[in-house]
Order: sequence, then structure tokens, then C-alpha cells
Amino acid sequence: MSLIAVIDDDQDILEASSLILRARGFEVISANNPDDGYKIIKEKNPDLIILDVIMNEPDDGFFLAQKLRREKIATPIIMYTSIAKATGLDFTSGNMIPVDEFVEKPISPDELIAKVEKFLKR
Repeated sequence: MSLIAVIDDDQDILEASSLILRARGFEVISANNPDDGYKIIKEKNPDLIILDVIMNEPDDGFFLAQKLRREKIATPIIMYTSIAKATGLDFTSGNMIPVDEFVEKPISPDELIAKVEKFLKR
């Protein structure tokens, strides 16, 4: 069974993502802030990380992803974003941040599972 870490300060997104993933047989650990997220990643070594771009501060997700990569943590990261459409930013061009994929919130359950399975190669 694959272990997935979900880190998001939006409790509704955190609960919905966890529920969807658990219903498909994944084990889920979660945190609602980047500090706790970092701790669970270091302690539990998940197979996949789902991380929100904006938490306590607008760039918390970016900083956490960068910190993980600086520490040579190569776990795939899917980053939730709700700012791409609002700001017109295109995170997919270039290499702005060391994440494996950006997904726009809200994400459908089917799309979430497809993204997760893509990285876990189940």
C-alpha cells in the first residue's frame, strides 16, 4: 500500500483529498501547515507528496518543495494551485519549482486518482 502525504491549510481540501485517496486503498498522512508537513515527510517517508502552493504565507508550498529538494528528497510532488488561473501564471513553463506536476484546484476525484497513479505507477 502506498503512503501519500497531503499538506494543505484548507481543511475541506485536506479532508476531501484524504477521503478520496483512502477510498482507493491508499494510506494517507496529512498536515495543515508546512512545518508539520515537513515533519511528517521526514518521519514517514511517503511515496508521494501532495502539497498546496499557498498556505500560511503565499509561497509556503514553494519554499517547502525547495527545502525538500535541497535535502535530496526525490519523492514525487504534486502541487495544488488555485492561483494560476487568477494570476495568469503558467507554472508549467520552465523550471520555476522542483515539483513533478501542478494541478488546478478544485480537482475532481477521478483526476486526483489519475495523477496519483501516474506517479506511483500502480
